[in-house]
Amino acid sequence: MKAFFLSVVVSVVTFLSPVARAELVIEITQGIDNPTVIAISPFAWEGPGVAPEDVAFVIQNDLYRSGQFAPVARENMLGTPSRDEDIFFRDWRMVNAQYLLIGRLTGDQILTADFALYDVNKQTLVIQGSEQAVRGEVRTLAHRIADRVYTALTGIPGAFATKLLYVAVTPIPGEKDYYELTLADADGARPRVLLASREPILAPTWSPDATEIAYVSFETSRPAIFRQNLQTGAREQLTAFRGLNGSPSWSPDGKRMAMVLSKDGNPDIYVLDLETYALERITRHYDIDTEPTWMPDGKSLLFTSDRPGRPQIYRYDFVTGLTDRVTYEGSYNARARVAQDGRNVVLVHQQDGDYKIAVLDLETRRLTALTSTDLDESPSIAPNGSMVLYATKQAGRGILAAVSVDGGARFNLPARDGEVREPSWSPYLPKTP
Repeated sequence: MKAFFLSVVVSVVTFLSPVARAELVIEITQGIDNPTVIAISPFAWEGPGVAPEDVAFVIQNDLYRSGQFAPVARENMLGTPSRDEDIFFRDWRMVNAQYLLIGRLTGDQILTADFALYDVNKQTLVIQGSEQAVRGEVRTLAHRIADRVYTALTGIPGAFATKLLYVAVTPIPGEKDYYELTLADADGARPRVLLASREPILAPTWSPDATEIAYVSFETSRPAIFRQNLQTGAREQLTAFRGLNGSPSWSPDGKRMAMVLSKDGNPDIYVLDLETYALERITRHYDIDTEPTWMPDGKSLLFTSDRPGRPQIYRYDFVTGLTDRVTYEGSYNARARVAQDGRNVVLVHQQDGDYKIAVLDLETRRLTALTSTDLDESPSIAPNGSMVLYATKQAGRGILAAVSVDGGARFNLPARDGEVREPSWSPYLPKTP
C-alpha cells in the first residue's frame, strides 16, 4: 500500500489565537566538585549606539550551565580588560581565576567578536580567534565562542550553539489544551513556535543536517507523520495510514526515515525512502515494536519491544536481517537514543518502581542510572555526548531537565508558563554568518 503524501507551505502559527510562549528558565541544581574557575571580562562594544547583546554574559551562563566551570562574579572583578595590554594577571589570581577570557565586539549589521583566552597562572595565551554573525544572531556568536572555550579547556567539542525542540502545553479551562512545537537555543532563549494546535504534537526529531524536523501531529484527527523545512516552513505529510503512525527517526545519511506503523496489524518498524517513498517493513512480530533510533553508522537500529513481556531494547542489523536483544538488566528499558560515538545509549529504565534516565555502555554492557526522580521520560542526547535532556515532573508540572552522562552536573529548564515535554536536542548546526 502506498503512503499518502501532501506537500503544503503554511503559516503554521497563525491559525489559532495566540498564547504566551513557553520560554524556558535555567535552574542549575548540581555541578561537579572543584569546577574550573574562569573569568569572562565584559566584551568591549566598538560599534554605533548600544551593544545588541551582552556577549560575555551569554558565554558565562553557557559555561556555568555545563557544571564544569565556576565563573567569577562581575562584582568581584578588579578590572575589565578587553585587550591583552590591559591585563594584570595578579588581579585575576587574587580572585582565584584559573583562566581569563577577554574580547571586543565591533560592527553594525554584521558583527565581529575578537576574543582571547589566557591561562592566568602561566600568563600564557590558550586560544584566540573571532566569530562573526548578523546583528540578530549575536547570541549565536556568543554560543560559538563558549563552544571554543569549552573545547580548549575540556578537550570535548562544545554544544552550546545548538538548538532544542520541545512541545509546550498550555491548559485552557473548559477547552482542549493548546500545543506548541517550539524551537529554542540550547539555553532555552529565543523560543520560536513552529506549529500551534489544539491537537497533540509528539516525537519531534531532527534531520542529520539540522535543516528539517519531523514530528507526529493529530491535526488530521488521527496521528500522522510530518516533515517540515525550518528555513521555508514547507511541510509534507508523510503518512496517513489507519492506526498508529509514530516515532519518526531520520537515518544518519538523511535519505531514509524509520517509523512505527500498525497498518498491517500490530505496531512494527518500517523504513521509508524519502526520495522514492518506497516503504520497507523491518520487523514482523505479534508483540509491539516501537521507538526506532539509528546507530551512527546507519547499518543497524535500536528499537523497543515487549517481546519478553515487558519493554526491552533490541537491535536490528540491516546487513544480516537479524534482531538481537540488547538490554537485560531490569524489567523495563525503553526509548533508546544513541550518542554519536555509537557506544553510549541513553534510555528510560525502571528501577525500584520509578522511571529514571540511564546510560548503557554497549561495550561493557554496564547500565548506570543518571537521575533520581521518579517519572523521567523522552531522553535526548547532546551532539557531543556530554549531556542528556529529558522530560520530568516538578511539583506536578512537566518540565525539561538535563544531566551529564557521568551524573556530575544537572540543571532544570522549566517553562515560565504551562508545561514542556518531548525534548529533542539538535545535531551540530550549519555555520552561517
